[in-house]
Amino acid sequence: MSGDWSVGKSADVTAAYNTTRHSRAILNMAEDPQRNFRSAYYEKVGFRGVEEKKSLEILLKDNPLDVEKLSTFSQRFPLPSMYRIHVWKVLLGILPPHSDSHHLVAQYRQEQYRDVREALLAMRFFHAATPYTERYLRMHQLENQQLPRRSELTQPGEEDEDFLAIARAMEEIVDDPVDCYWLIRCFVNQFNHKFGDSIPHLPKSLEHFLSQEDSRLLAHMKATGSLVMLPYSLWFRRCFAGCLPESSLQRVWDKVISGSCKILVFVAVEILLSYKIMLMGMSRPEAIVNFLSNMPQENTDAIVTKAIDLWHKYCGTPMHAV
Repeated sequence: MSGDWSVGKSADVTAAYNTTRHSRAILNMAEDPQRNFRSAYYEKVGFRGVEEKKSLEILLKDNPLDVEKLSTFSQRFPLPSMYRIHVWKVLLGILPPHSDSHHLVAQYRQEQYRDVREALLAMRFFHAATPYTERYLRMHQLENQQLPRRSELTQPGEEDEDFLAIARAMEEIVDDPVDCYWLIRCFVNQFNHKFGDSIPHLPKSLEHFLSQEDSRLLAHMKATGSLVMLPYSLWFRRCFAGCLPESSLQRVWDKVISGSCKILVFVAVEILLSYKIMLMGMSRPEAIVNFLSNMPQENTDAIVTKAIDLWHKYCGTPMHAV
């Protein structure tokens, strides 16, 4: 019997070693020329991210989940759409690392959502016809102890508008209202907690990196007076919600949720570079700001891809091994 146990143990060790070796190979593949050729072929025939998807599936089998490794993966690669919401929930703390608890915690989240919603309905802060995004705002305010008195309810302020913009975008990405609320709430809370002090400095970072990429365009922006008037709130406080279509936006949010607000700077830089010819032809700052605040919705996937490449170029690539 002990012999059978040894054979079984040896097989398990070998399987574990092979799995770990495969995972490390996947996460080190950026340095592998053969892999780069293979990935280019996969992308050409419509199978982009085949190896990345396998690597993520290996990470998601861990129990408990390694949040740091999931963050590293999300920083390095685009998340497959079928796993994106689940990974976001783990990275935002909506679900715990222990997979065994996911079902129970999801039930608790649902009950809390229902209790808060019913309390606000009873207090007549909203009614059956109130848009979900406004409901999410009032629920968020109640849970953060920021809910105004009903007699003092006014039009949403700028901070509320930032929340609503993110809520509207998340509503397009996530179907289930309970998941949607928790993702919005935890995204906003994490973003403000982690990056609140950094946001005021992002416009200066944009100026720096734009000077590295295209000093002539930067000089034009300064000369027209448009540099100080750019839609920084739309870009950096709303994380491009209401600016980029959701198909492109979620790839940016992958990076923000996994720990980088600097990606926002490079998306802004790439937008400016992509529309350089048009912007160079404008002399009024109002025209430039209006164009950028209502930019065309085509080619945004290419803009985000180039922005991520720029981000890796200047900030490096996370190299934690699996």
